[in-house]
Amino acid sequence: MLAQYIFRRLLSAIPVLFGILLVTFTLARVIPGDPCRAILGEKATQEVCERFIREKGLDKPIPVQFWVYLKEIARGDFGQSFRYGMPVTRLLVERLPTTVELSFAALAISVVIGIPLGLISAIKHNSWIDVLTMIWANIGVSMPVFWLGLMLAYVFSLTLKGTPFWLPPSGRLSAGMSADPFYVVWGLALPESGLLLALAQFISRLNILNAILTANWPLLKDAVTHLILPSVALATIPMALIARITRSSMLEVLGQDYIRTARAKGLPFLKIVLKHAFRNSLLPLVTVIGLSLGSLLGGAVLTETIFGLSGVGRTLYDAITARDYGIVQAFTVVIAIFFVILNLMVDISYAYLDPRIRLE
Repeated sequence: MLAQYIFRRLLSAIPVLFGILLVTFTLARVIPGDPCRAILGEKATQEVCERFIREKGLDKPIPVQFWVYLKEIARGDFGQSFRYGMPVTRLLVERLPTTVELSFAALAISVVIGIPLGLISAIKHNSWIDVLTMIWANIGVSMPVFWLGLMLAYVFSLTLKGTPFWLPPSGRLSAGMSADPFYVVWGLALPESGLLLALAQFISRLNILNAILTANWPLLKDAVTHLILPSVALATIPMALIARITRSSMLEVLGQDYIRTARAKGLPFLKIVLKHAFRNSLLPLVTVIGLSLGSLLGGAVLTETIFGLSGVGRTLYDAITARDYGIVQAFTVVIAIFFVILNLMVDISYAYLDPRIRLE
């Protein structure tokens, strides 16, 4: 039954992805702006622009362009980037690992800190701990990411320079730090092109995972050090949301009759909280965590810009300003696919967290 449910959900995601691609494709072409002059500069002549438009196929009607693009996607080809002059698939393999690594690090920080704070706040309801936690959560939700990122860089990169607490303000690795791909270190024979090579390159650009796979501990330390400031800045809002949702869910569950019965039976308080109350408050928390990860993957533009990271967010922003249609379309579809997969995983987890829910 689970396999049938997953298959139906994946089938239902096809029209969703098609609609997103259609809207993105159309809007990218109807919004004001000239891709020729955005790429070649304002001094590009009319003759040069006309040749540029013909070469890129932009002189054809939008439905024809869309049909051609669909046929290219069916072959696994996202087209060429106007700005970078390279296949968009290659840009995805190069830029997506940065955002994935940053997003998962930020989510890990959010979960590790947000859930315990929410639990403590619910257990100590209406105490000074609860008040301070909720004040912090409200500040965290309201704090602009760009301001926090700049403050973190100022404090840990400038003020604390020369101390053991110094942290790098930008980049993913220090200059001169080698990061040999795991498949090279392992001596794997891979094809010169194709999906397998792209997947291996994608994994190798996840610096932390690649360092673990190759047992390159200096690389691991350097990658983690560079990831601390941007992931903390990006984690602030989801951390505060997770803490608030954990608190509200726990307060609702702690007032249920079965919790009072467990207390009356003399069960240890910690067992009541962790085994009975927390487990039954996980449904809204899982939803928030899934949506937070999707938002982090698609909304890290400011964080990547402040800390000099060439990820999906920064690349997508540059592509929009440069009217680089191929990048805008491909990156938007990839982010949409992540959202679809995350929503599917959240729905499946409901059936395991709450046996009363059945995947019908």
